[in-house]
Amino acid sequence: MTDDSVLMPFQANRHSHTRCVSDAISLAEDVCAERGLRLTKIRRRVLELVWGSHEPVKAYDILDKLKHEHQAAAPPTVYRALEFLLQERLIHRIESLNAYLGCGKPSQHHSGQFLICLQCGRVAELDDHDVTELLSSRAEAQGFVVEHQIIELAGLCQSCSDNNQD
Repeated sequence: MTDDSVLMPFQANRHSHTRCVSDAISLAEDVCAERGLRLTKIRRRVLELVWGSHEPVKAYDILDKLKHEHQAAAPPTVYRALEFLLQERLIHRIESLNAYLGCGKPSQHHSGQFLICLQCGRVAELDDHDVTELLSSRAEAQGFVVEHQIIELAGLCQSCSDNNQD
């Protein structure tokens, strides 16, 4: 696996999420402008909440935070915003956790390969073209056409693994 296949590495607990959020919003604004779309106030806020940490966040956790800011916030509001952000590849859905995570490279179409730490909950995002191609070719040999590919691997990140050895 090459270094360019790592779209978003595991982040240290001490790093600044504020910068991640700021960078994600700036990139989302650029992507939406380029595609002729609107990053509405609610879409922007939901994206900020998704990027608030490097752990997947559930829709109802987003809703709870939004209700503190807007009492009228309701599940359809959050789900519509999440649907838009997913459609525009600004976020990913982690199927096994039924949760959402910011996309490391929203301007680049890619398959999702996620490393999910079972201890700290952080996630790293990969886009290894060899893995994608291998699975697509094996599927094609079976007469299957892959439309969407998400791979989730659960285990321990290096930091948690190192802490368990102490």
